[in-house]
Amino acid sequence: QVQLVESGGGLVQAGGSLRLSCAPSGRTSSNYAMGWFRQAPGKEREFVAAISWSGGSTSYADSVKGRFTISRAGAKNTAYLQMNSLKPEDTAVYYCAAGPRAVTTALSYPFWGQGTQVTVSS
Repeated sequence: QVQLVESGGGLVQAGGSLRLSCAPSGRTSSNYAMGWFRQAPGKEREFVAAISWSGGSTSYADSVKGRFTISRAGAKNTAYLQMNSLKPEDTAVYYCAAGPRAVTTALSYPFWGQGTQVTVSS
């Protein structure tokens, strides 16, 4: 079992930046790929970014390319999502997830964090 603890959400003005963190713990937690997803009110959960367990491979949704950067570092292989040039449409609950492969489909990730709210004001 892998537990994921997210932090870093909050309220920011359009054009601002936030950095989300996702710290994994539990059995062999550092060997999992990590993904970030988000869900806005009334919308389905959507893929944001993913990174392989080694950090050598990343992928992004078209809507965040060039603005968001996923990375991982540290002894726990914590995952980060650096979000720059934020837009009001980025407002959502952001979830991190862990799974065997860095893919874009939520169903491929068996472990999920509790979510953290990101609100971007115009």
